[in-house]
Amino acid sequence: MHAPAPKPPRTTRRKFLIGAGATVGLLIGYAVWPRRVPLNLTAKPGETIVNGWVKIGTDGVVTVVVPQAEMGQGIYTSLPQLLADELGADWRTVAVEPAPLHPLYVNRAMIEGIEGGVPSPFKGIATWTATQVVERLNLQLTGGSTSIISYDDTLRIAGAQARELLCKAAARKWDVDWEECDTQGGFVLHKANRIAFADIAAAAGEEEPSETPKLRSTPRLIGKAMPRLDIPAKTDGTARFGVDVRLPGMVYAAVKAGPVDGAALKSVDDKAAKARPGVVGVVRGDNWVAAVADTWWGAKTALDTVNATWETAAKPAGPWMDKALTDALSSEDAKAYADEGDVEAALTGAGVVQATYGVPFLAHAALEPMNATVRITDGRVEVWAPTQSQTLTNWAVARALDIDGEAITIFPTLLGGGFGRKAETDATMQAALIAKEIGRPVQLIWSREEDTHQDKFRPAAKARFRAKLGADKRIEALDAVVAVPDVGASFFGRNAPALAGDQGTSGQAVGGLASTPYAIPNLRVSHAFTDLPVPVGFWRSVEHSYTGFFMESFIDEMAQAAGVDPLTFRLRMLADKPRHAEVLKIAASAAGFMAGPGDGVARGIAMHESFGSIVAQVAEIEIDAEKGLRVTRVTCAVDCGRIVNPGIIRQQIEGGIIFGLSAALHEAITFENGRAVQGNFGEFPLLTLAETPEIETIIVESTEKPGGIGEPGTPPIAAAVANAVFAATGVRVRDLPFAGKKITA
Repeated sequence: MHAPAPKPPRTTRRKFLIGAGATVGLLIGYAVWPRRVPLNLTAKPGETIVNGWVKIGTDGVVTVVVPQAEMGQGIYTSLPQLLADELGADWRTVAVEPAPLHPLYVNRAMIEGIEGGVPSPFKGIATWTATQVVERLNLQLTGGSTSIISYDDTLRIAGAQARELLCKAAARKWDVDWEECDTQGGFVLHKANRIAFADIAAAAGEEEPSETPKLRSTPRLIGKAMPRLDIPAKTDGTARFGVDVRLPGMVYAAVKAGPVDGAALKSVDDKAAKARPGVVGVVRGDNWVAAVADTWWGAKTALDTVNATWETAAKPAGPWMDKALTDALSSEDAKAYADEGDVEAALTGAGVVQATYGVPFLAHAALEPMNATVRITDGRVEVWAPTQSQTLTNWAVARALDIDGEAITIFPTLLGGGFGRKAETDATMQAALIAKEIGRPVQLIWSREEDTHQDKFRPAAKARFRAKLGADKRIEALDAVVAVPDVGASFFGRNAPALAGDQGTSGQAVGGLASTPYAIPNLRVSHAFTDLPVPVGFWRSVEHSYTGFFMESFIDEMAQAAGVDPLTFRLRMLADKPRHAEVLKIAASAAGFMAGPGDGVARGIAMHESFGSIVAQVAEIEIDAEKGLRVTRVTCAVDCGRIVNPGIIRQQIEGGIIFGLSAALHEAITFENGRAVQGNFGEFPLLTLAETPEIETIIVESTEKPGGIGEPGTPPIAAAVANAVFAATGVRVRDLPFAGKKITA
């Protein structure tokens, strides 16, 4: 693997906060690489780099450097909001710039979450310590709902430090004590004196930074629903996504690959494709073939004429995988990640309740399909891509072209949806190889069918629960086994082999079960690793997308067995978890959960903690004899810790509910002969606007540290709907999706 290295700086400054970083977290990575990796942030004419996180122009624009990918989750607003608040900026002048690849901008929360309760894909790393992973490997990655968690302190400190530099420069001009100065609305203030940031920024860049800048005691922007900075450009069409890139002399490529198990390309008949007008060439990869033409449609239609064959796997992906998961539930090799009390003794005798649940493979189905644009000139490679990780993209292109990472420049674009899929690097590697062979800039765009067929799928999973009630009608003992492939090992095996741990050893597969908030004195949660020939990857809420459904469905079943209403049953086991209990009660009260069903209406409740946030949801459903199941309303309460932008929190919770509801009601990927059966949206339907329920989101005020918000809205919704279906019909749905199941009132 070629280790990435940043480009040499194109601007020079006397100093840029070296020294303050090790203590306040501004220069993550400098404890390992002190001064040997120059800051590669660049400034335009008239711009001053005040520190590594903010630039101020003579036009008054305050540009915040954001290391996380904007894929609709609002991170181009909430992260700048943290810095702008401490800086004292006028929000109308704030702009955003993606951070370059540099150790200053690494995402430490992806690692620190291991001990902090936040899910981490790195739990199975065997060859590196957590610190070495982020700092020595310069890991920039957007995922795991870690953006605010990772950069909250850093950006507030960066803003405070920049504010102090501006105050020092202004105080020197006025000959006053800088600590008597303040900032507000884009000005430095001292009594009757005021000066615009634009007029003092250059001088501020020469001041000595404080190692311990003082944060504001009263936020001015944090906690408010500030307007999103990415919306104007997305509204007027000037926003640039990956497919919007245009370069001189650029050609277009379309690709098709073989079975999902990576079967090698065996033969290609491309004579008809090469004879078509506008076709530049046909490029062959290890397990894919691409047509290149002067338009994308020309490339796609040429590709349709290519006759390609692939080697056949010994046992290709197919319907047999469902039985393999079922059989794995009885495996003696299942590894326990929670083992408290004496489960076997407690589960002896009568009264044991047992249930088995299942979920299918799922595609990410981002509306912007996988794409990348690559230009190779004079030994240097430029990549424009909607990527969730500049680091992994850099490594992938370096491997594909057998060059050093320092010869590669990544230009991250906006993402038209990611959900974990665009942390993968397959399309970028293909684009790089095609550009190298064709000798011209190439934009590769996957068709919708290819995007679905070659996804890195949310794994199918099955779970078997056994439990017994105590005399107090609470769960006395619970044993849960989950059969599922290992997402982390699969992802890193493809994208960063040096980081891939042994399969089935991370414990990530049972996240949300092993750490259940419910007080259960005898608890065992095990992972039965199941090796299936399907590449699996991170999908919105990852393992919580199925463990939330499994656990909250079974909790409802145990409430039924106890003869206790589902809300009271949960609250009895949350006596030591006041935050969880409060969220649950708020959602239930707002939804009128205890009021009972109305005419043709039923409600189900579910609660799940993930990514440092607690979410409770009540789903209200109607079941029509002709139209079947319809979810009419969802009431959601969320405690995500300290609130940064309530507007974005609501947007993300609503998006997560719709994402999870779409999967629960409709979505499934099946396989035949190593290939996904479903291709376009006709076969993999998404939730329509007409099907989308009314959603009410209640944000619980909290002084706790911020949790994640992009993913926690997804896990509870399937169970809430399933529990509502049971309340309405007495039928327990234990396998998703609901589509195709007979549900009648």
